[in-house]
Amino acid sequence: MDLGKQIFLLIMCLQVFLIAAVTDPQDFAALSAQDNWQNTPPNWIGIDPCGGSWEGIQCSNSRITSMHGFDGTLTADIGNLPKLQNLDLSQNMGLTGTLPPAIGNLKNLVYLSLASNKFNGEIPPSIGNLLNLYWLDITDNKLTGTIPVSNETSPGLDLLVNTGHFHLGQNQLTGTIPPKLFSSNMTLIHVLLDSNQLSGSIPSSLELVRSLELIRLDRNSLNGPVRLNFTGLTNLSQLYLSNNKLTGPMPDLSGMNLVAYVDMSNNSFDASSIPPWFSSLQSLTSLIMERTQLQGQIPDSIFSVAQIQSVVLSNNELNGTLDIGNNYGAQLEVIDLQNNSITEFAQGSGYSKTLMLKGNPFCAKIGSTENYCSLLQQPNTSYSTPPNNCVQHDCNSNQISSPNCKCAYPITGTMHFRSISFSDLGNASYYISLQASMMDAFQFDQFPVDSIALSDPIMDEYDYLDLRIEVFPSNSDSFNRTGFSMITSQLNNLTFFKRPSSFGPFYFTLDNNDYFSGPNKSSNKGIIIGAAIGSSILVLLLLVAGIYAFKQRRKADTATEAAIRLRDPFASWDRNESAGSRPQINGVRCFTFEELKKCTNNFSDANIIGIGDGKGNVEFKTEIELLSRVHHKNLVSLVGFCYELDEQMLVYEHISNGTIKDSISGLEKFVDLAIRCVEEWRANRPAMGEVVKEIENIAEQAGLDYDVEMLSTSASHYDSNKGSLYLPDNKKFFEYSGSFPHSEINFNNNALHLMSYT
Repeated sequence: MDLGKQIFLLIMCLQVFLIAAVTDPQDFAALSAQDNWQNTPPNWIGIDPCGGSWEGIQCSNSRITSMHGFDGTLTADIGNLPKLQNLDLSQNMGLTGTLPPAIGNLKNLVYLSLASNKFNGEIPPSIGNLLNLYWLDITDNKLTGTIPVSNETSPGLDLLVNTGHFHLGQNQLTGTIPPKLFSSNMTLIHVLLDSNQLSGSIPSSLELVRSLELIRLDRNSLNGPVRLNFTGLTNLSQLYLSNNKLTGPMPDLSGMNLVAYVDMSNNSFDASSIPPWFSSLQSLTSLIMERTQLQGQIPDSIFSVAQIQSVVLSNNELNGTLDIGNNYGAQLEVIDLQNNSITEFAQGSGYSKTLMLKGNPFCAKIGSTENYCSLLQQPNTSYSTPPNNCVQHDCNSNQISSPNCKCAYPITGTMHFRSISFSDLGNASYYISLQASMMDAFQFDQFPVDSIALSDPIMDEYDYLDLRIEVFPSNSDSFNRTGFSMITSQLNNLTFFKRPSSFGPFYFTLDNNDYFSGPNKSSNKGIIIGAAIGSSILVLLLLVAGIYAFKQRRKADTATEAAIRLRDPFASWDRNESAGSRPQINGVRCFTFEELKKCTNNFSDANIIGIGDGKGNVEFKTEIELLSRVHHKNLVSLVGFCYELDEQMLVYEHISNGTIKDSISGLEKFVDLAIRCVEEWRANRPAMGEVVKEIENIAEQAGLDYDVEMLSTSASHYDSNKGSLYLPDNKKFFEYSGSFPHSEINFNNNALHLMSYT
């Protein structure tokens, strides 16, 4: 491959790098169309998200497959990312507007999280087209309307038979829960519809989804009796039906051996005594049944369930004598029986944990002398990750000491667990196992994490567990932007680590977005800017080097071509019948086009003595062959020629008195003199001396030898088409030779005149 082609390919490669690079053009077009996005990371420079490793963007085979962490609006352009598998735009309170139906075009989408934003409008039915979707999370927005299900003309969420998670809580959804939403073909694990404005009854079709582990229908306006047959939901571990308007008999959970957390509080069930299934659920940790119209004596068997941690039966009509017994569970931390009708308390059990009896007749009788009759008793829910066998140091500025006793700037925030299977928030074993699982995941993926600290567990108004978290960097006192982005992204990825079974789905909120506002911000920003500038300079230098090499090659090629022309100026002569064979020349020089352009001042009119009609191949050949051999003092000599770039030019010696045409214009004076010599009247005729004198003047002005003998024997004529003067074959004044001595040509605008045949 010659150098010219190599340079061409180099430039093309640079163009590909600058224009298309690694990212698929369709994906970049869709990404760049999101003009309303805000807070995009600073390394969103250029036009190559995949090749440039843009923060928040992950790619596979040049296609964008994952996106997370932007503000602004979500437009229909998002539908032009057909290979997208993970779309996580959660925790961006700046994301507003409606959800575009074009989301339904993302047929490869597996993970869709739009939680904790400000989206409004209805749920697009087109989401039902996402048949590969496993995770659907649109929690904590301002979505309205009904839950869409399919019909003859539109898809719906009921078509998502491969989806494991319906997280639609904390919105403003209205209407009923469509019975068609659930079927036996579904593989749902979590159904979270809590904190909406849903009404109507709980559809019995829910019992068809045998894979369910978590049901949250709390904080709605659901009414009517619960007609679910729970015996088929053998995998169910957590059931939230609280804060609705449910009526009829209390649901029967007999045989639900995996159920750990039950909350049916604040409903209008029929009045009943404590059902036997309360004490038959061997995995039960938390029984929360406030305001459920329970009445009668409390059996001590409900306190002896092996895993039980909390029994909350406040604000009911329970009465009689409270007897905890001696066989209460070892993990039982809280008994809350406030505001009932308990008249006596059998204190021989020795139970010393949190007991709350305020608001019962028994406490009214004895007063508030006992802690259990006051509000002083509260369960111990404090926890903080202890140091790992090291001594904590006092840290400078805003640094925090890690569990490994290293001062650093950690990523801080809160993990919000939407469900838990325990109620003993002070039990350190839960947090130790959670911390170990997270560290294993970070280390497995080789994230720059030194340690994790958990603290301050508390239940919020939605019965979510809020847990503080600090993630400390390794080998540095702070995270760079890449590490920061990766870790905050994974803290919102529910599939990132294997959660202990006690913890349900969660989301993470960052304390603030100014992690890089401190001293480390400028340094990181400088690194990013420096890298960007360095890359740009490198590309520019490569481009300049390519252009320089290309020009040098062109110069070399031009010089080579010129040398070839000098050796064989008629190498490209057209050998057709009209042009004939190649010209045979002798003793004249071949000029290049550029040489003539320079020495004639860009082909100035002052140096042009004639222009042909462009069809003068034969004439050009004839004249160049003849004049290269014919020499006479009154015949303008041929100095050279140019046959290049389809140009045919003859170069003549300098004419001091102007062009031949200008000199021969004296012929008019000869004619005038001849006419006067033949005047009818003798008086008007010039004398012979006057005639001779005038002839000498005319000849002198024409630059001719005015020797009378020469003038009398010469028969010169001018061929106006050729711009040359020809004389008859007179050996005294005419010379024909086969060669012409080479001489030095003086290139200046006054030394050459040019005749063109093109």
